[in-house]
Amino acid sequence: MSDFTAAQKDKLMAELRMVVSDAEQLLESTAGQVGEGAAEARGRIQARLQQTKETLQRLQETAVTRAKEAGQATDVYVHDNPWKSIGVAAGVGLLVGILIGRR
Repeated sequence: MSDFTAAQKDKLMAELRMVVSDAEQLLESTAGQVGEGAAEARGRIQARLQQTKETLQRLQETAVTRAKEAGQATDVYVHDNPWKSIGVAAGVGLLVGILIGRR
């Protein structure tokens, strides 16, 4: 998953949440159907949905933790190297200004 951008990961997470929601709605709408096969299928689907929810929760927690760690590392770097940070920020600002000015 490391090849995905943050936007792609967010989109994937949103799509997975929609799939889980749709599957839950499907299970609710077919709850009245009887039969051993239907009950077994619903049980398997419910178990997998629960696993998927737990996995999504762990992925979200991991992403939040990594974002916090990156923020803390950036904060430490900026405090340890204030002039380099100012130079980089000025360079990025200049580059963005040039790109915007070309339009």
